[in-house]
Amino acid sequence: MYSLSDFDFELPPELIAQTPLAERSASRLLQVQGAQLTDRRFSDIVDLLQPGDLLVFNDTRVIKARLFGVKETGGKIEALVERILDARTVHAQVRASKSPPPGTRIRLADAFDVTVGERFGEFFTLHFPADAFELLEQYGSLPLPPYIDHEADAYDETRYQTVYAKEPGAVAAPTAGLHFDEALLQQLTARGVKQAFVTLHVGAGTFQPVRVEDLSQHKMHSEWYTISPETVEAVRATKAAGRRVIAVGTTSMRALESGSQSGELKAGSDDTQLFITPGYTFKTVDQLVTNFHLPKSTLLMLVSAFAGYEHIRAAYAHAIAHKYRFFSYGDAMLLTRT
Repeated sequence: MYSLSDFDFELPPELIAQTPLAERSASRLLQVQGAQLTDRRFSDIVDLLQPGDLLVFNDTRVIKARLFGVKETGGKIEALVERILDARTVHAQVRASKSPPPGTRIRLADAFDVTVGERFGEFFTLHFPADAFELLEQYGSLPLPPYIDHEADAYDETRYQTVYAKEPGAVAAPTAGLHFDEALLQQLTARGVKQAFVTLHVGAGTFQPVRVEDLSQHKMHSEWYTISPETVEAVRATKAAGRRVIAVGTTSMRALESGSQSGELKAGSDDTQLFITPGYTFKTVDQLVTNFHLPKSTLLMLVSAFAGYEHIRAAYAHAIAHKYRFFSYGDAMLLTRT
């Protein structure tokens, strides 16, 4: 039985990628097949996949979820929208010197007022005066992860978004997908590699640390996902043909595995709090494209469950020794299920 400290590791700060490479597919790719580690370029993925294999992408789109403002008392606040509940209502994290009680009015971006409603754990309900998506797009800023030390600029607005992003609602990018550009997608199609999509809106909870040593006591954050009948059929046909289902990113993985809890993949929409740790039995995914994850994170636990705890420990040690770039703007891995 693993505990939190089993997923800790020392990472030199200079290996945390602060900016993306000039070309999306120019990243490095560490191929992990059990104990076998192979250093590659990300563009090599075309040769590593076979005709009839299925790549499953998360087509969520990152919204400009960060807003700054002031309370009626003049106190400064920062709001990070976690989820849009309906046209004018959101759940958000609100950072302030003192938590705003229900009924508080907050002026955001010196442009519009929101009213604080009920509080649910660490999230506040905020009532917007008009369409929340439109106001965020106009006045919000892109919420880069906490380990990136610059404010989002126009370049980030392009590069912290996948080229196939479609459904707005995420507050963090599904970063494994950032390595794919249009040319690479066309090469994969030409090779006969098929594509399908799920939507999982990545929440701010993805950056929340695990605070308990006993992992059975950890309460996983909730994220909304949807799987279409077309994607279910594509997965079924791939399996029937003896080919592989490759999840692009841990978010695609969580959506596919959440939709497979009955034993086979089903279409539909739901919230998921699926917490994958070593010992979990994978039902749908055969391979995983993923970036390198934070120490003690639920995502590091997920990849350890998928590729094997000792294999991931060895892969991360190799990546640090060979100066791979880590986290959202960093390099990638191709993992095979053990």
